[in-house]
Amino acid sequence: MITCCIDYTLNPHRLDAFEEYARRWPPIIERCGGQLIGYFLPKEGANNKALAVIDFDSLAAYEEYRAALAEDPDAKANLDHAKRTECILVEDRSFLRRA
Repeated sequence: MITCCIDYTLNPHRLDAFEEYARRWPPIIERCGGQLIGYFLPKEGANNKALAVIDFDSLAAYEEYRAALAEDPDAKANLDHAKRTECILVEDRSFLRRA
């Protein structure tokens, strides 16, 4: 099992657009092979940070997921939404294993 952590730096003036983006992902992620733990949005402290946490059986399963996302029309539409609204400034991925 590996966990993909996506660390987002957000446009703090577009948090509503990012929240819409995050709410669209769960069925897409599940359909394409990921196991979504959740999206976490700013509450206290920094208003421009968010996190997504997704589990995969292996790095190979993650690669299959990425290929499926590239072909998924809903995933493409959601990525277009993020680009159009400019809600995401930076997106960094880390892969972790559970202790």
